[in-house]
Amino acid sequence: MARNIQSLERAAAMLRLLAGGERRLGLSDIASSLGLAKGTAHGILRTLQQEGFVEQDAASGRYQLGAELLRLGNSYLDVHELRARALVWADDLARSSGESVYLGVLHQQGVLIVHHVFRPDDSRQVLEVGAMQPLHSTALGKVLSAYDPVAHSEALEAERKAFTDRTTCAPEAFEAVLDLTRARGYATDEEETWEGIASVAAPIHDRRRMPVGAVGVTGAVERVCPDGELRPELVAAVRDCARAVSRDLGASRF
Repeated sequence: MARNIQSLERAAAMLRLLAGGERRLGLSDIASSLGLAKGTAHGILRTLQQEGFVEQDAASGRYQLGAELLRLGNSYLDVHELRARALVWADDLARSSGESVYLGVLHQQGVLIVHHVFRPDDSRQVLEVGAMQPLHSTALGKVLSAYDPVAHSEALEAERKAFTDRTTCAPEAFEAVLDLTRARGYATDEEETWEGIASVAAPIHDRRRMPVGAVGVTGAVERVCPDGELRPELVAAVRDCARAVSRDLGASRF
């Protein structure tokens, strides 16, 4: 059985202590409450303070939770709210398109799948929530790279691997793909990541008109692109879904 890391357990206990009861606590109070030596408690507090998780009042010397925790909490709430707002619309999109629906957000140098609706048939499928997809080759990734400056930088800095002979890897060609994505309002992936698979995705914006994610459908290339052409009704359905989720998030124009 894996052993817990004692210093992390103590740091977590310290944050929970500061989150409840009095707003600010002194070193002696913290050490006494957690049964720690003052030197040990002070070392943990100093590390948490350096990372922005704890702040020390200059006048009283007491400690309180730091702004970094608020930033991390807001990040979680943003993703949670995005998924909650998209649930019904994603289900509707899966039913109307007959294909799998994915909701993705930027994470590190890729796309994190935060919601996945199965294709509405009886075929065996695997839930892909928590899976990572590349930024440069997938429809979700291209949308995020086109509209989110951070994702754009991440895509350019990351290794753009050629998954198939259709994958766009060169920087200039990739920038041209992003220009086209912004001009059309959606991105495609026609066997650029997986042979025989195609997808289309559109951006989701929040009340600040900031891109917070992307939604798309994925399916066999012969269904998504019959006769080599992307189904226009599929594009319309994906964009309508993205607009609906954006409106639910408070976006008035996008």
